[in-house]
Amino acid sequence: MLLASAVLACSVPVLATAELGPRRAATPAATAAAAASAAAAASAATVDGVARVIVKYRSGSALMRNTIAAVGRGGAATAARPLQAQALGQRLGLALTDGRVLGERTQALRGRGLSSAQLAERLSAQADVEWAVVDARVRIQAGGLGTVVPSDPLYPGGLVSTTPAVGQWYLRAPGATAVSAINAVGAWSTTTGSSSITVAVIDTGVRFEHPDLAGKLWPGYDFVANNGNSADGDGRDADASDPGDWAAAGVCGSTEPAEDSSWHGTQVAGLIGAASDNGIGMASVGRNVMVLPVRVLGKCGGFADDIQAAMRWAGGLSSNPVTNPHPAKVINLSLGSTGACSTGYRDVIAELNAAGVSVVVAAGNETGRAVGEPANCAGAIAVAGLRHAGSKVGYSNLGPEVAVAAPAGNCVNLSGACLYPLLTTLNTGLTSPGANTYSDSFSSSLGTSFAAPLVAGTVGLMLSVDPTLTPAQVKAALQASARAFPAQTDLTVPACHAPTNTAQSECYCSTSTCGAGMLDAGAAVARIQAALAVPTAAISASTLSPTLGDSVALSAAASVATTGRTITGYQWAITSGGSLASLVGATDGVAATLATSAAGAVVVQLTVTDNTGASRSTTAALTVAAAPVVVTPTSSGGGGGGALDGSWFLGLALAVTALAAARPRSARHLQAGR
Repeated sequence: MLLASAVLACSVPVLATAELGPRRAATPAATAAAAASAAAAASAATVDGVARVIVKYRSGSALMRNTIAAVGRGGAATAARPLQAQALGQRLGLALTDGRVLGERTQALRGRGLSSAQLAERLSAQADVEWAVVDARVRIQAGGLGTVVPSDPLYPGGLVSTTPAVGQWYLRAPGATAVSAINAVGAWSTTTGSSSITVAVIDTGVRFEHPDLAGKLWPGYDFVANNGNSADGDGRDADASDPGDWAAAGVCGSTEPAEDSSWHGTQVAGLIGAASDNGIGMASVGRNVMVLPVRVLGKCGGFADDIQAAMRWAGGLSSNPVTNPHPAKVINLSLGSTGACSTGYRDVIAELNAAGVSVVVAAGNETGRAVGEPANCAGAIAVAGLRHAGSKVGYSNLGPEVAVAAPAGNCVNLSGACLYPLLTTLNTGLTSPGANTYSDSFSSSLGTSFAAPLVAGTVGLMLSVDPTLTPAQVKAALQASARAFPAQTDLTVPACHAPTNTAQSECYCSTSTCGAGMLDAGAAVARIQAALAVPTAAISASTLSPTLGDSVALSAAASVATTGRTITGYQWAITSGGSLASLVGATDGVAATLATSAAGAVVVQLTVTDNTGASRSTTAALTVAAAPVVVTPTSSGGGGGGALDGSWFLGLALAVTALAAARPRSARHLQAGR
């Protein structure tokens, strides 16, 4: 089924879908049904008659001052938390209840008697409130899973006993047919991932017992608070397993069809970090990276407050409800809704980026319409979907917010076996869990939901090489290493254009519509490795303690390039003490000369550059000593006995005077004194 998400009327939370695409091209009937479903959802009431809003209070506002004052008067510990439902309810004449605390000044609020959008609007008008937004629901689409066929090892092409015959085509090096393949094999020659890197999958949870996920999952957490859509009936707890997200017809909306369980989080987790080289099933992009499952989606989807709380917890920003012992360096969000980036998602992504956490988000599956939230938020790495041939797959959204594009799965044919799906871990259960298996040509994994984890897994490999990378550096490297989109060769397929309200199916990508290019995991990892593979700069000096007036011979002969490279450039400079010394002669050779002109400390810098342009600098500190003071004695006169100089006579006179002063007085003088 082709999913047509839309911004709904302000009387309801914004419904959303996980970015799972259609298994087959949409028929006119399917498109009409999707449009009717979206229209019906737009007129639906607030979920269960409860208005759901996320609110952030202004720093220094009256409400926050009262909270601080209560703590100062010895109030309960909970008084320090921004739980303001009672105060705001009395002020507005509304029945409000406190929801979850999301931050120092942020909380979820619930109300009755008005819609979520109306409550957000009224709260936003309050002087104490920095912002208030609808606690939006997000959902996934099951994707029309059919009969699941158990698989043998799936990585190589030319498969006979399993489908598709091309195996895990999307992980191999690109070729004439699989143009958009991500070249993960190229990255694996450098790294197969590190278990010290954790990628969080914020989704429906996982099936922990899948044999290809054994030993690859941290325990995680279940953040689904609403028992109505939790499907496990126990609210938030430490069990991140997926109980199934099936729903009977009409449960998620009066016109919503029945949905089988999707096992969506299990599929995403497998693409990122399924066990590899274990003789069974599939290979994953991240190979040895660890996966942290965090459950936020259940029956009929999930809500923004659960998702945002889970994001903060997964990234190690929050210890509510418990401390996360395995904070993630990468967060994958294969979910979303339509509309602009809300302040709630904006703030949490900014916090995560500041903490060094990269956030990878699926662009959405609204058939070439604008990228929705949270993929369109600043700081997110939005991922569009490609066909095997490198053109935009019909269902994928597009726009300037997209950072990079990756395979999302496509069938080519309209009937029979799907030719180019993505293969990943799966479960056979239509409602509750069944047997563990893998997706294939008849139970196909298609959608930007599955393009995003290819990027997230690649980021895991990049961080395995250099864990100090910032989110901005990660995004820049992904974009700089991306391969160019293929040129338009089929005139029946148009070029992609800026998104509008009109559907835009398969099209030829540009950098303004589908990101910087096609994901190349091998090139991305190589770029990070190259940044670390810099030459070694070394300075030797004839002395580090010259005397004023000395010249010091400097040499860079001990500098070396990394294997396979040569040093092609040298540059000498004085970085401190330039008034005390100078470089004489050439400053761009392997040797240089330092001339000293005054006493003090001098720092010399050497920069060496190799044939790839990589460079490194080093310094040497020298201390220039003042020239010693030399006293020259006066020469003696001629003759056998020698002549006496004036100083000798002066010394003799002083001695005589002292002797006279020391003689005893006469008796006469003494008697006169009696």
